[in-house]
Amino acid sequence: MKYPLVVTALGIVLVSALVSAAPARAQSAAPGPGASSPGRDMIQAKCFQCHTDTMFRDGRQDRRGWEAAIYRMVGRGGLWTAGEIKTMADYLGAEFGPDAKPAAAKQ
Repeated sequence: MKYPLVVTALGIVLVSALVSAAPARAQSAAPGPGASSPGRDMIQAKCFQCHTDTMFRDGRQDRRGWEAAIYRMVGRGGLWTAGEIKTMADYLGAEFGPDAKPAAAKQ
């Protein structure tokens, strides 16, 4: 081999990068406050294209109120299945309903 020292150094760098990245991936997958859920993921993917998190924090509607709001968005061009609407309304009603603990604003 023409450059054994370079190959060895690159191998060490690669192994170091893989080993140091493993704990970071494990931490990001750990559940905790604000952990990912199907409803939250769907809201982030579909609603945050037009809305900010303030709308959800300030809305404080029950599940049916959120479902009606989502159907209004369907009337304005939102493309969701009935199952997606149910998932989003369930999540919003539980996390941002009138009895839910207020969420802190992101800073």
